[in-house]
Amino acid sequence: MVSYADKCAAFHRLHQDGSFVLPNAWDAGSARLMQSLGAKALGTTSAGHAWAAGRCDGLLSKDEVLSNAASIAEAVDIPVTGDLLNGFGNRPEDVAEAVRLAADIGLAGASIEDTTGDPDAPLYDRALALERIVAALEVANSLPNPFVLCARADALFAGIPDHDEVLARLQAFDKAGAHLLYAPALMTEEQIERVLSRVSAPINVLAGIGNPLTVDGLAKLGVRRISVGSSLYGHAMGALRSATTELLGAGTFTWATHNMPYAKIQEIMNDT
Repeated sequence: MVSYADKCAAFHRLHQDGSFVLPNAWDAGSARLMQSLGAKALGTTSAGHAWAAGRCDGLLSKDEVLSNAASIAEAVDIPVTGDLLNGFGNRPEDVAEAVRLAADIGLAGASIEDTTGDPDAPLYDRALALERIVAALEVANSLPNPFVLCARADALFAGIPDHDEVLARLQAFDKAGAHLLYAPALMTEEQIERVLSRVSAPINVLAGIGNPLTVDGLAKLGVRRISVGSSLYGHAMGALRSATTELLGAGTFTWATHNMPYAKIQEIMNDT
């Protein structure tokens, strides 16, 4: 059994140089599978978890999100970072408490968004967004083990195509000391290079949703962490849809030839 301190130390080292891939798990079983395939660390996915629970992304409670993240962290011997959405509240104090709870349940890091959940005003004011990240960092930096705090600027993901505002927020988070910066939906090499040239902290890039760059290509640009968000869950659901369509339509079973064998799954899930 790998200790929590060792997981935190390993996660911290991954962010110091080079580049690594962070697959996103939605439950303990998917996490164990990803670990068995060589993942060095995992992220949770708020969307994948919500969909697996039959809910829309953003509608799960703080307790539901943290309970799922805890089960993922407990199931594997590699570090796990949590998708904490907007920190479960508007106030900096809410975000600080979310980071404290994330460490308590065994997470080695967490991300905090600058989105409000209100479609009429989807982003927090820049000043408040910064206050929230500062509060999160105060807690993260006070913990006995290194804890990687990822500050997100989500305007592009929220449908606001203002790259200048995204960059301004990332620069503010960078100046505040964020350990990692993340702007989901940066799609082009030029956009990524622009961010990399204007911040000092390492960045995370979301791949697998239309970004044409490969892992090697992103690494050559200098991207530190490469995650895929809900894409692996979406891929699994795509395979399920295809198999069920064949089963209920043609009534054939060619899809079963692609199944992972029962014995192999049992082996991966065996924690003895």
